[in-house]
Amino acid sequence: MADILAENLSGKAVMGTDGAELGMLYNITMDLESGRLSDLIIDPDEQVRDVEFDRDEQGRLLVPVGRVQAVKDHVIIDR
Repeated sequence: MADILAENLSGKAVMGTDGAELGMLYNITMDLESGRLSDLIIDPDEQVRDVEFDRDEQGRLLVPVGRVQAVKDHVIIDR
């Protein structure tokens, strides 16, 4: 995958490989020791209910970065 600046990801729509709209990218977490990105934090759409991802205290989805398949008009994640 080509390098992408974080400022270009903020607020980008997130979609599953199944075509389901999941929400908007809120933030990305990283491991401070290794410098590796950890999770996408997604502000879910209201209709998103049954997803296999963990949630944070505010109800945002925590999607492991390894699930990212593509970043174009949407961030596409493996579902």
